[in-house]
Amino acid sequence: MRVSRSILAVPASSTKMVEKGLSSGADLLFLDLEDAVAPDSKAEARKNVIHAVAKLDWRGRPPMYRMNALDTPFFYRDVIEVVEGAGEDLGLILVPKVERPEDLATLDTLLRSVEVASGLQPGKIKLEAQIETALGLVNIDAIARATDRLEALHFGPGDYAASVRMPQTSIGTMDEWDDLYPGHRFHYVMHRIVVAARAAGLRAMDGPVADFRDEEGLRKSCLLARSIGFDGKWCIHPGQIEAANELFSPSEDEVEWARKVVGAYEEAAAAGSGSISVDGKMVDAASIRMARNTLNLAQGPQMPHKG
Repeated sequence: MRVSRSILAVPASSTKMVEKGLSSGADLLFLDLEDAVAPDSKAEARKNVIHAVAKLDWRGRPPMYRMNALDTPFFYRDVIEVVEGAGEDLGLILVPKVERPEDLATLDTLLRSVEVASGLQPGKIKLEAQIETALGLVNIDAIARATDRLEALHFGPGDYAASVRMPQTSIGTMDEWDDLYPGHRFHYVMHRIVVAARAAGLRAMDGPVADFRDEEGLRKSCLLARSIGFDGKWCIHPGQIEAANELFSPSEDEVEWARKVVGAYEEAAAAGSGSISVDGKMVDAASIRMARNTLNLAQGPQMPHKG
């Protein structure tokens, strides 16, 4: 499973921002053909995606772009033109506003046809799906199992709030409406996404904090998402990447505790004992699994090289 603590969104219409994004320390990044590109600029932006995927240095990351939703007149050209033009270099496609498993099944069929016609390995190009509407959340378990191409589920908080008519003035951070609700207003949808992702063996990515100047709001949003089980967070500005990478990585204390737990378990297993304690706390099988998850995450990704 990929390590994706941070995923940078880059407008495909700006070659300058594409080059800057590729030089960043984000674990993943995608070139956006959807919300970040005006309708009259989408055709030209596809050419930028093809050029970036085929010609630019992604520094070890899988080249990735976000297509337009399937209910728009842009999606089929986003798939056919980019896949044919980028060829075998393309790694991932981010699919917005997925509402039914049939959405991904349709895309899978179209992709397979283009792959075969272009001489590409069928199934090579992977997908990541955004859950951004009430209907998408209702169908999330079927969506998560719709195709073997799927690698991750992403939460889209802005569009989701609009879908359920939830008042919101600040995407990704708390606003005055949160003070009126006895809890976290997005807890249900966020945890639902994590559960569906884990049950299907997928990653779970949290959405962005729109105010990229709000450093404290970003930190709180990252920690909340990680506490629920998300793997990482969207960044809409390079200045958000460092915090996301830090906060979705285990702390030194977490790693030290995990090493103690795994070490004590291995010693007990070698001695034939089934019961262990660490620093006065009983440790069971679930503790071992959590500790090993921490150590696996602490190994980190193969970070993009500098140069």
